[in-house]
Amino acid sequence: MNLIATNFLGGQRARRGALALMAAGVVVMSGCAVTPRVPTTSNAATVVTARTSRVYHGRFAVQYDDQNGQQRKAYGNFDWQETGDTVTLQLRNPLGQTLAIVTSSSLATLELPNREPQTADNVSELMRSTLGFALPVEGLRYWLQPSPAPTSRARTTMDASSENGRLKEIKQDGWTIDYVAYADAPATGVKRVNLSRADPPLDIKLVLD
Repeated sequence: MNLIATNFLGGQRARRGALALMAAGVVVMSGCAVTPRVPTTSNAATVVTARTSRVYHGRFAVQYDDQNGQQRKAYGNFDWQETGDTVTLQLRNPLGQTLAIVTSSSLATLELPNREPQTADNVSELMRSTLGFALPVEGLRYWLQPSPAPTSRARTTMDASSENGRLKEIKQDGWTIDYVAYADAPATGVKRVNLSRADPPLDIKLVLD
């Protein structure tokens, strides 16, 4: 084989190698393409962690309208204990005194200091009739993770400034759940979350320790 043929074949091999590298580059780049973070609507079939026990501690502030339409506020500390399908929520005033203990399971129970426990089928109705406001216990089981509840459709918005695909907002069951802050590494999870509803008016602010 003469020198001209050798150079020609060598040039062909080089061009084929370059084309192969370019094609591989296109495949890699397409695999790393960034998906725009826009609001999405789903049936909330989000995979929720399978842990059966969760504990949260923190502070709460609630603003609501009483039965006469007067604006009221309540605030203090809370302890949340979740085991399987049972949630126990203890609300305390800023001095540490127990305001109420709410248990949500197959039956809802609410205990007030020095009073007999009250029971009902619906935890929200029980809290509203007794305390004047109701925390969305069933929704919070998922929203604190954070995740939409799998029982109804939800509209979610991701945080465009986050590199970890964190949730920014959930709209579900008449509630708007706004994730204000997440814990700093190495800790994980939600740090601050605001919940609001228009009818009846209710604003809840939670800070998780």
